[in-house]
Amino acid sequence: MCGIAGIFNLNKEPIALSTIKQMADVIAHRGPDGDGYFLEDYIGLAHRRLAILDVSAKGAQPMISKNGEWVISFNGCIYNFLELKQELKAKGHYFISSTDTEVIVEGLAAYGPSFFERLNGMFAVAAWNKKEQTLYLSRDRYGIKPLYYWYENKRLVFASEIKAILKHPAFKVELNYEALNEYFTFQNLFRYHTLFKGVTMLPPANTVKMNFERDYVKHESWWDYDFSKPDLTMSFEDAETETKRLFEKAVARQMISDVPVGSYLSGGMDSGSITALASSHVKRLSTFTAGFDMSEVTGVEANYDERKDAELMANYFKTEHYEQIINAGDLKWSLPRVVWHLEDLRVGMSYPNYYISRLASKFVKVCLQGTGGDELFGGYPWRYYRVFQSLNQQEFFNNYYGFWQRLVNDNEKQQLFNENVYRNIDVNRPRKDFENVFLFNKKLKYNTPEEHIQNSLYFEIKTFLPGLLLVGDKLSMANGLEERFPFLDNDLVDFAQKIPVKHKLGNLEQRKIVDENIPVNKKKIYQEFDDGKNVLRKAMLDFLPEKIVNRKKQGFSAPDESWYRGENANFIKELLLDKKTVSSEFINPKYMKHIIDEHMNQRINHRLLIWSFMNFEWWCKLFLNNETFE
Repeated sequence: MCGIAGIFNLNKEPIALSTIKQMADVIAHRGPDGDGYFLEDYIGLAHRRLAILDVSAKGAQPMISKNGEWVISFNGCIYNFLELKQELKAKGHYFISSTDTEVIVEGLAAYGPSFFERLNGMFAVAAWNKKEQTLYLSRDRYGIKPLYYWYENKRLVFASEIKAILKHPAFKVELNYEALNEYFTFQNLFRYHTLFKGVTMLPPANTVKMNFERDYVKHESWWDYDFSKPDLTMSFEDAETETKRLFEKAVARQMISDVPVGSYLSGGMDSGSITALASSHVKRLSTFTAGFDMSEVTGVEANYDERKDAELMANYFKTEHYEQIINAGDLKWSLPRVVWHLEDLRVGMSYPNYYISRLASKFVKVCLQGTGGDELFGGYPWRYYRVFQSLNQQEFFNNYYGFWQRLVNDNEKQQLFNENVYRNIDVNRPRKDFENVFLFNKKLKYNTPEEHIQNSLYFEIKTFLPGLLLVGDKLSMANGLEERFPFLDNDLVDFAQKIPVKHKLGNLEQRKIVDENIPVNKKKIYQEFDDGKNVLRKAMLDFLPEKIVNRKKQGFSAPDESWYRGENANFIKELLLDKKTVSSEFINPKYMKHIIDEHMNQRINHRLLIWSFMNFEWWCKLFLNNETFE
């Protein structure tokens, strides 16, 4: 787990070592254990190292293949590298380290860039082929490790984080209005642009090839999710048995490390299952939970503190357990730090993620995470049932797009944005981007309830999950911590896609006979048909107490609805409604005031939108105004 950066000047301008070093220095938090550089005329690679496997100097990067042909800078962890290593040894390759990096560079020497497709793990790689004078950039299947690039005037500049690209002397920061429009629609970006005009994120499971004959950027996709071909002959028992076997295998694979490994532990099934298995591999496993000061919290948020259930599991598995209690005042201190590290604003109220990774980093260098289980096994049934009875593709799009406008509806964009922004955006573009997620996959069908749910699973794992992973990567790496995701093991993912919907959603058949046109029934759907992940729950009964397995899903979120109306009310108003508010150049101050007033007066819960306003304000301060924080 590290940070990478580089420059490829296809105009053959020489590269200054000082520029490459500045790019690496600004992402030193990703790799506090060392740095390394490769510079040869018009190609430069930089690396910041977080030493996890073979912490000796033998694992230093950039790393060169034994035949001298390949040079790589790599960020991530490959869990099947030992199997691949044996295969490469049989082909005559030899190794001087016990790193996964060396396996990648020798694999490229043996097989070329197609070797990326065989990696089971998380990675962002820059690979320079000296013989062909060709640069390859590639990302893992799921988009766990980020990789951004800027290409202009035959200069390709790339890095794990955008702030490294900003260090290039030719780059000028400008706001991308279309990305701003998309963000304030979905609290996410479905396209691979960013708020920084000209900066693009390489999509997951894609490789870019650049050389003097091919001096343009083309994303070449080599893998995609496919929920469209479930094995309808699979019994529930078979699905349960194989899920359990593959999950155990995935956790065991991801325990590989030469430094301490811990686990996040909420009160839920996913992190609990990981902890159960990880604690069998590590004596006195370290576990970490974030809880919240609930002294002034009311309503549904009164149940947001998961410490009680986490403590139950910590005692059950005899872990060495640590807790972080977050209070309302912690938002103000953490917000600029969170935005500085995120850069690429995405889903959720993420400052608790910053605090929990900060806590974990004091004790371990690697922490297991439960992200991915919901998206693979159907953990959001209240979303899927919204499109359950759609009659065709267009009705499916209409129903689902209405739900996924998480922040501001298209018909309010003229009130949201100032005149100049509104004049320079396509208000209908977010709807097109939403539909394009589905239209990209020609295998999707829209005829049956099962197909609608399969489509929903595909959409969420292509959009919502990458947002969660990006937040997880940026805020853990801000603290020099590597997060790993056992649910995102290639074998487990491949199998989970084949499990029929009826094994994931246990109320499927009962749900089919409910008439949604009767209002009381529609209410009943969202209250009572809250199942999901049924086959996973059954598989985890061997590891966890039944109380935890059957617990209703709860996201990791602070009680901000209450806190925004209480202790943080003045902070929010000072940040967003002041004459010095930078984002008022783009966002209508009257609209912000209207939203804040509605929230403070308890008319509408606008916590997500207010969080996004605060994030964007600090984004403007940090990246447009070059302001700093203490």
